Amino acid sequence: MIAVSIIAFFGGIALFLFGITLMGDGLNKVAGDKLELFLFQLTSNAFKGMLLGVGVTAVVQSSTATSIMTIGFVNSGMMKFRQAVSIILGSILGTSITGWIVCLSAIQGANGWVTLLSTATITGIVAIIGIYLRKFTNSLVKNQVGEILMGFAILMYGMTAITNAVKPFCESDAFLHVLSAMANPILGILVGIAFTALIQSSAAAVGILQALAMTGVLQFEAAFPILLGIAVGGAVPVLISALGANVNGVRTALVHLLIDVFGALICGVVFYTLNAIIGFSIMSLSMTAVTMALMNTLFRFVVVVVLFPCVGILEKIACAIVKDRPEEGEDKKELLPEPIARLEQRFIQHPTLALEQSHQAIDAMADLAQQSLQDAFDLLHNYTDEGFRKVRKAEKEVDIYEDKLGAYIVQISARELTKKQNEQIYEFLHSITDFERISDHARNIAECAKEIHDKEIVFSDAANHELATLREAITEVVSVAISAFVNNDLELATRVEPLEELIDNLCDEMKNHHVDRLQRGECVLEKGFVFNDLITNYERISDHCSNIAVGMIELGSDNFDTHQYLSSLKKMKNETFTKHFEEYQEKYQI
Repeated sequence: MIAVSIIAFFGGIALFLFGITLMGDGLNKVAGDKLELFLFQLTSNAFKGMLLGVGVTAVVQSSTATSIMTIGFVNSGMMKFRQAVSIILGSILGTSITGWIVCLSAIQGANGWVTLLSTATITGIVAIIGIYLRKFTNSLVKNQVGEILMGFAILMYGMTAITNAVKPFCESDAFLHVLSAMANPILGILVGIAFTALIQSSAAAVGILQALAMTGVLQFEAAFPILLGIAVGGAVPVLISALGANVNGVRTALVHLLIDVFGALICGVVFYTLNAIIGFSIMSLSMTAVTMALMNTLFRFVVVVVLFPCVGILEKIACAIVKDRPEEGEDKKELLPEPIARLEQRFIQHPTLALEQSHQAIDAMADLAQQSLQDAFDLLHNYTDEGFRKVRKAEKEVDIYEDKLGAYIVQISARELTKKQNEQIYEFLHSITDFERISDHARNIAECAKEIHDKEIVFSDAANHELATLREAITEVVSVAISAFVNNDLELATRVEPLEELIDNLCDEMKNHHVDRLQRGECVLEKGFVFNDLITNYERISDHCSNIAVGMIELGSDNFDTHQYLSSLKKMKNETFTKHFEEYQEKYQI
């Protein structure tokens, strides 16, 4: 009988932990991604950061998740360490909302129709609705809501299983003796720390304590020190997550521990000192799920109120403990472009943040490719060895962008993503290839410039005029394509294809003119090789710009008639296309 109860107890804990994780993941998918961006973007002052910490944690149901995100912000340089302190403080209060959700498991029904209000009935109804939404609907949002409801139902069944499994022990003198021993503050705190560190969740630890309280055998004098220990133990998974972080990342994790330790110490010392003087009558109060949730919320609220004015002090203590030091492997890190170094692995668990960081890195990659191309153009009329080395260095740096971004984006794609996020993945993976190819062609143009300089090649006036006109067109098509991508401007993207088509025509026309000059003896074959190489690179660059723009249009918003645009584009009868084409045709004439 005892063995059965023990198995049932741990089975209930397993269900409870799985339920709270499933519910938190579902909530995170439905609303958490938006809050994650708010958490990054709206932390201009400490009070706002604290409120956002409360809100995000209440949604994702985990102060650990919020803290890990914050460590990621700090570690990547997106957020200052001081901003992170207030967010951590808010997350410690926000995690108490889970206890109030657990209180629903204590609802009891009477006879008759009132039994519909019982936990078992409510849980059953929620489970039925959840499985229907999860398995029998095609909407992603409905699936995610179903996941939330299923998580809630599993959590409730776990709570019931824990409570039922503990009831037989409540008649055991040995079990009651162990509970009474928890009234010793030091022992109770140590047990709370150890248990929370084991299950890696302070919210779950409080929930299990609530399940025990529902049996009526847990008194305030034992529950309070365990609760203090649970608060301190909640910092353990955060500290583990900081392994491998930079100095400020480690400091952010340490602040979580400092807040928990100082909070438990202040509340414990004040409470037990007053109890020794006054003698509180609540010490023998039998706890319930509701009173446990209330005590947990009040404790965490007091901690936030007391320590919020001390944000600066907490920052200084963390800095004093974790001193500035050269990061291991710092020389290697410096070789990475800053936007790439800021691709934080911790954000892989939060695709919205990871994709936002990826977009910023791709924007930097695009700017670098565009600048490299302009530098290569400059070499054609003012060649220097230093300029040549600069273009080659930029090409290697763009290669690093492609390698690192590709690997990072593939990791994101392994997560469960929304339709919009999957479209972003597709667009990003294709775009980084095109930007990398543009930098390759910039290097090729620089090599042509070096050959022209070394061999003292001089083109005819007509050839120089044609090349200059084509360069201007290429400069514009690259600028338009990159601006469209960076700003996600679909209207601007529609201007790329007409200009690309004109550039193709210009290249064909220039090749014909070159053949005519060869036949008339105005040009020699050796010059012709370089001339054709330049034209080929220019044409390929415009092709990659077309790929970027058309990819955007294909995955564009519903407000843009993508199908109609692409269909008419093939027939060259689109009114907008024709208008832009004629505009560019007049602008770039050879």
